Amino acid sequence: MKQGTVYFMTNKTNTVLYIGVTSDLIKRVTQHKTKFYKGFTSKYNCDKLVYFETFSNISEAILREKQLKKTNRKRKNKLVNELNPNWDDLSIDWF
Repeated sequence: MKQGTVYFMTNKTNTVLYIGVTSDLIKRVTQHKTKFYKGFTSKYNCDKLVYFETFSNISEAILREKQLKKTNRKRKNKLVNELNPNWDDLSIDWF
């Protein structure tokens, strides 16, 4: 079974938060940064990876994504702040 990752993307002012799930985080983040698909992240310029969790299979990641999408913004911010208090782009060294 494929590994899965839940991730948060945001814009340069950290005002918009997108939650997604993928089996290939590097590829997916690249797609967000290059606006490969026209959608929420391209519309709101969400090109900064600020948080991610990796799971042993994609099914667990999808369940976690659904859980996080139901969570309020305060709790989402808390998750980011614990891992990444400066809200730095965690993918900056990938490219």
